[in-house]
Amino acid sequence: MKCLNELLVSSPQMRCASSSDCAPSLQLSRLSRARLLSLSYVSSPDASFNASVSVLQSRQSEAYGGKRSTTDASRRQTRETRSTERDEPFCVSRSDAPDAGVQRALHALETRGLRSGGGDPGMSLLSGGFGMAGWGSGWVLMLLALWRPGAACPELCTCTGARISCVDAERSIVAFPMLQSEAEMENITDIYIANQSSFKSINEKDLDSYRNLRNLTITNTRLAYISRQAFASNPKLQYLNLKENNLSSLSWRTFRHLNISYLLLAGNPLQCICENVWLKQWRGEEAEDLLCVEEGGMRIALSTLKLTNCVLPTVTLKPTKVTMRKGLNLTLVCNTAGMPTPNLNWSTCKLNSAYELQHEHSGQRSELRLVNVSSLDNGCKITCRSENMVGEAEASVDLDILFPPVISKLMDAISDHHWCIPFSVSGNPEPKLRWLLNDNPMEEGPFIRTMIYDYSEGEYHGCLHLDSPTHINNGKYTLLARNVYGEAREEVFAHFMHEPWNESVTDPLYYDPTTDDTPLGPPEDKVAVYVVVGIAAVTFTGFILMLVILKFGRNSKFGIKGFVLFHNVPVGVVAR
Repeated sequence: MKCLNELLVSSPQMRCASSSDCAPSLQLSRLSRARLLSLSYVSSPDASFNASVSVLQSRQSEAYGGKRSTTDASRRQTRETRSTERDEPFCVSRSDAPDAGVQRALHALETRGLRSGGGDPGMSLLSGGFGMAGWGSGWVLMLLALWRPGAACPELCTCTGARISCVDAERSIVAFPMLQSEAEMENITDIYIANQSSFKSINEKDLDSYRNLRNLTITNTRLAYISRQAFASNPKLQYLNLKENNLSSLSWRTFRHLNISYLLLAGNPLQCICENVWLKQWRGEEAEDLLCVEEGGMRIALSTLKLTNCVLPTVTLKPTKVTMRKGLNLTLVCNTAGMPTPNLNWSTCKLNSAYELQHEHSGQRSELRLVNVSSLDNGCKITCRSENMVGEAEASVDLDILFPPVISKLMDAISDHHWCIPFSVSGNPEPKLRWLLNDNPMEEGPFIRTMIYDYSEGEYHGCLHLDSPTHINNGKYTLLARNVYGEAREEVFAHFMHEPWNESVTDPLYYDPTTDDTPLGPPEDKVAVYVVVGIAAVTFTGFILMLVILKFGRNSKFGIKGFVLFHNVPVGVVAR
């Protein structure tokens, strides 16, 4: 029989024939058995855990031969029974647990026992030692193993972080597991499926919700069909292990949009047919490990497979380079060869020019004709692609359309960190730019300069930067764009500052962002006014306080009469 570490691939029994049949971490000693019998139910939302503990308790009780008696005779009989069973191993398997939650708990206990480093493995697993601290750590480990993120893991699988594992051979799944919400499925990066006899296909929508999937393993199942759109929603998939399944053919179109680093296919009954030849070319030296089955049932190395009517397509596109003036016509010719006869198709950007397609009946030649080529198609990439069941090939050309400059945007000046007059210009070749201020050439320098920030959709986007402009920079700005095929010009008025009240002063004293032409007077010295008003207020307040003190100071509690203002004192009194 096989124990916990082998339960993923076989169905175990409850008792072991000998100690060698069980992993040491699963041979529970009599002390650990007694500990297991003392397990009590916990307050857990996972009712299957309580049921699992009950099953383990009942089976342990049966191993002891019934309940323990409290009489001396029963105790002696129990000791004799234990002494005879001391060396008989007792195996606990994951299949005895009613669901995957307890399987994870037993796996955690197994790991803990293997790390105990000697002694009684069963004691290490369940008790963690004879002390209360050991029991506490064992319970914490067991509860953590039973915890499921969001309690959303399917019953037949186990979930750990961003991984889903479905390996129970007795209860097979038929399709990919589904979690409770799409958000939980988007967090999954690893799916492992093994030993599932009912798993037979990967259909178009099965993996739509696993958008961040990176690693997928499906091994030792009856997988025989994979849709060409099976991985359309999994652009991050890099590792794909499909070993030991029933795949007889596999199309390259299934993986055309993926950046697969590892594709493992050994152990599949691949047929020696043209549809599988792409594996030989795509995998290169790794294809030497793959075998294919001929019609007579003989297996040969895929790397040696040669089929006369199975040839990878080739494609040519003429002309190979296009440089032309706008308004002319263009014809592109694409030719292909391969067996079986490839299909030709064109891929382009969104063309602004009028076009038409012509295909020959043989399917090996196609023409794309552009009429009155637009300057908006400058830089457009046109691709001719040929494909059959062996693979694909393509050829491309970029359109280089020559046309005079076009100023599509020249806006009013805006104030940011500096003043800026935004513009957008197109032209091929790239036009040269210069500015006029009031119809006079403007010299650029560190304070006034042209800046290009971006090139997109065939246009140059930039600004005329002005650092701290004054009234002398007001006026009409003209942008000139010129190349060998022509010139374009646009004008805009900019007003940065009103003229100062003193025409002899050329240095700016203040900025006025308004557009009103009414001259403004010099600003008042508000600080001086505030100082004068403050001093007057302090003086008046002090005068009022002095009057109050003199008024109420006559009847002082010390018996001293205060001085009365404006009172005539007799001369005789003064003489005394």
